[in-house]
Amino acid sequence: MTVVKRALAALAALAVLAACGKPGTPPPKGPQPGALPGYQVRTGAPVNGSPTLDAARGRGHLVVGAKEDQPYLGQKNPATGTYSGFDIEIARMVAASLGFGPDRIEFRTIASANRETALQNGQVDYYVGTYTINDNRKKLVGFAGPYFIAGQSLLVRRSNDSIHGPQDLAGRKVCSAAGSTPYQRIEKDYPKARLVGYDTYSACVDNLVTGQVDAVTTDNAILQGYAAKAPDEMKIAGEPFSKEPYGIGTPRNDTVLRLALDDALAAHEQNGDWKKAYDATLGLSGVPAPTPPPIDRY
Repeated sequence: MTVVKRALAALAALAVLAACGKPGTPPPKGPQPGALPGYQVRTGAPVNGSPTLDAARGRGHLVVGAKEDQPYLGQKNPATGTYSGFDIEIARMVAASLGFGPDRIEFRTIASANRETALQNGQVDYYVGTYTINDNRKKLVGFAGPYFIAGQSLLVRRSNDSIHGPQDLAGRKVCSAAGSTPYQRIEKDYPKARLVGYDTYSACVDNLVTGQVDAVTTDNAILQGYAAKAPDEMKIAGEPFSKEPYGIGTPRNDTVLRLALDDALAAHEQNGDWKKAYDATLGLSGVPAPTPPPIDRY
């Protein structure tokens, strides 16, 4: 079957999702609710001195920024509106340590290019969504963590035997999320690539499946999820070519919140919640849980 025929077959199979998602995107599926760990909600000695948490307590719930189109990491079910994935579990476990149960969390989808603005303007209390910690971003927002280390990789069609790494991208159409670290790295380090930017990685995957781009680039953790859901259509090419420490984005001047989130991450890593959450979500892509990275308290 040709690539075009496979793409058309995939589109036909996904017709039931057309009203909610974009054609071509691998169907949403993920952890079974019963497989997810529960988290002990803190009831005494609340964290004090954080304007962000004071505002959340006043409204009665947290508002957490997230992604909605990343399999096994952060994905929104179009039928129910619920979010699932490893990043979502990270958000829930640290919320429990701050005194907020799952019924007191509102997830809000924020595109990569809008993360700093959302944190600066108070649209979200914190952000968990494959958010790479780097020095430039630290000038604008705060970061707790890291809680996971990923690496930039390439996703190509299964039939592609000519792209094995970023050195093969000259003249090729390469898609990534506008404003993301992977987009900026290709733009800077591989200028001969024909870079295409969208708000979401799912739009890039749509274009890959239908042959409009030659590769999608972002972190391997994200690409593993897409490849695992459509292994006959897509594969990861070559090895990771960067290190991407994922952190929880916070308002820059709310040091109390940032340090409280660091404490929460450390506690959930030590008591086994982190690994249980990974195994029930990102672990479904077939990659075993790594050792959590050291937390960078600053």
